Amino acid sequence: MNRLLQGLRIVEGSAFVAAPLGGMTLAQLGAEVIRFDPIGGGIDHHRWPVTADGVSLYWAGLNKSKRSIAIDLKRPEGRELAAALVTAPGDNAGLFLTNLPMVGPLAYPALQAQRPDLVAVSLQGNHDGTSEIDYTVNAASGFAFVTGQATPEAPVNHVLPAWDVITGIQSALALVAGERHRRLTGEGQLLTLALSDVAFALAATLGPLAEAQVNDVDRPSMGNDVYGTLGLDFGTADGRRIMIVAVTPRQWRALIAATGSAEALAEVERRLGVDFNKEGDRFTARAEIEGIVAPWCATRSLDDIRTLFEEHGVSWGPFQTFRQALTEDARVSPANPLFDWIDQPGIGRMLVPGSPISASASPRRPSSPAPVLGADTDAVLADVLGLTAHQIGDLRDRHVVAGPAV
Repeated sequence: MNRLLQGLRIVEGSAFVAAPLGGMTLAQLGAEVIRFDPIGGGIDHHRWPVTADGVSLYWAGLNKSKRSIAIDLKRPEGRELAAALVTAPGDNAGLFLTNLPMVGPLAYPALQAQRPDLVAVSLQGNHDGTSEIDYTVNAASGFAFVTGQATPEAPVNHVLPAWDVITGIQSALALVAGERHRRLTGEGQLLTLALSDVAFALAATLGPLAEAQVNDVDRPSMGNDVYGTLGLDFGTADGRRIMIVAVTPRQWRALIAATGSAEALAEVERRLGVDFNKEGDRFTARAEIEGIVAPWCATRSLDDIRTLFEEHGVSWGPFQTFRQALTEDARVSPANPLFDWIDQPGIGRMLVPGSPISASASPRRPSSPAPVLGADTDAVLADVLGLTAHQIGDLRDRHVVAGPAV
């Protein structure tokens, strides 16, 4: 983490991926992020993957560097307490990020009545407020029919929750933009962000929707081939697979030099009447290029290919499992300043990332672990709301709030 957003206090009411990721993004940039959850944990508190003891690695990953308070949100008093946290005074407070229903005391008008300059970011499934999740949005976005070896009978939903991830990052941007607007004008506002809007906006921006509209065609699925350029996967002599991409003429020349295939590829150009200096021609003739490069790769080990490709500057990468990434790739290790070892409560020693943003004016600091549920309940009630020990004890005795389970 770093200190770019030090001093900001953000309250997060969330579940699953997008909103927790947005809050973590802000926390790893130095903001104080207080996540409130139901006593005993919300619907994502024990989500897979989990350890052998049932501790959620998912929770630990998405809640690094935050503070945690546990509140009985089913009771009116608990909801009023959460609203008080959101609207607590302070020039750098009054910032709320949520993908939970904003109803009752947590509805925006009710919150704004308590703090007119409140900046709230509300994530939802569709622009009309109806529900969606990443995997249903992806199914409708069109991308499932161009992923893997998809067919009309068997579309492929990508395992990466891309729309959740992008929406989470967008939510962090929305909150920072709203806070800047307030700083300049004094105005609060509600910013809404729909998961399906993010997906369809990108489908339009990246071209597939325009392709369907203008050319009246649906893009076909092509496995690992990269649409519109040269991008192919190959097997190696030692049973591994690699991805090679040649988007630019320089990358194409590097591949030719590394594989020593200039003469064979020139013959293909003459035979087909194409120019491999053109990206489109490399794409349309990719089967012929594959026929030349594949045998070359098949007679060499991954390490031999790595040496030659790095020497010539080829754009490539090995296919890796998660475990292979941990054991073979220095980018997933403390050799990369992104990563640190931490002691995560309930789990133990873990290699975790900080913010991917490297800031020259605010060097990265060691990452902080995710809190145990309710670990900061007493401290937050005292620090943010100014409650006395007696008042906090009373709330605990009546089970309106709770600390960590023992």
